Amino acid sequence: MTTTSNTPPPVAAPAHTQTKATKLTGGHGDKIHRPSWFARIVVGILCFVWIVPTVGLLVTSFRGPEDALTSGWWTALASPFDLTQWTIANYSEVWTEGGMGRAFLNSFVVSVPATIIPIMIAAFAAYAFTFMEFRGRDVLFVVIVGLLVVPNQVALVPLLRIYSDLGLNGTFLSVWLAHAGFGMPLAIYILRNYMATLPRGIIESAKVDGANHFATFWRLIVPMSVPALASFAIFQFLWVWNDLLIALVFLGTGDNAVVTVNVASLVGSQGQGWQLLTAGAFLSMVVPLLVFVSLQRYFVRGLTAGSVKG
Repeated sequence: MTTTSNTPPPVAAPAHTQTKATKLTGGHGDKIHRPSWFARIVVGILCFVWIVPTVGLLVTSFRGPEDALTSGWWTALASPFDLTQWTIANYSEVWTEGGMGRAFLNSFVVSVPATIIPIMIAAFAAYAFTFMEFRGRDVLFVVIVGLLVVPNQVALVPLLRIYSDLGLNGTFLSVWLAHAGFGMPLAIYILRNYMATLPRGIIESAKVDGANHFATFWRLIVPMSVPALASFAIFQFLWVWNDLLIALVFLGTGDNAVVTVNVASLVGSQGQGWQLLTAGAFLSMVVPLLVFVSLQRYFVRGLTAGSVKG
């Protein structure tokens, strides 16, 4: 004997309703909060205010000194296809006569080692603070992180005296050591927080297989810590490249002058040659922009790692 049920079958929601629900929830049940028009307007205004000076700097760098003195940079945008108002003489003079070419090379010589040295040391230290047990580990970590609140300026005079006694003033080694020391606390803090999020089961498996700490560090921890390493590399490189104080104190304005010191010396004491400042300043911005844009995804992933659990 066959029985029938009077319960009607479930009716599927219309396709357009499902699509709308999927868009609102993001397909995973999490509601997406779209920004309001007020937030969009505020962000747009902030971006406009931030970009306008950069655009003005770029436009002025391609104008002659007479045009820059007699009219504002925005007047050149009225007829942008008038090639008579544009020139690359500022860039040519800055690169050759202004010494920007040598300064670029010096900046790379300073920035690359000053970025690699603290990364290597901080990675070993972060591994020790995360996966090794020793007496006073937490206290030592707190002391190192506490150095972040110490201004770099308070150490310049003692370092200058020490370097003078060792004969290191005016050498690239002095700047490498200074930047490595100043960047070490932040590097250890970022890398340690990231390594703390790595699964400890992998480390335990490596110990069972007979791997020592050195093998575990190079074969497991370093490959898994690429986002954090890249994020700090960007941070450290931008800091060293844009630094003026440390480079000016330990290298001076001679043949070892870096880009920032060279740009600061383009304008004379009477304000002459200020049109070269725009070209030199824009040249000094190119490398940091390329580095940040090309490695931006690593920068965000490395800084946000470990901030949220689960």
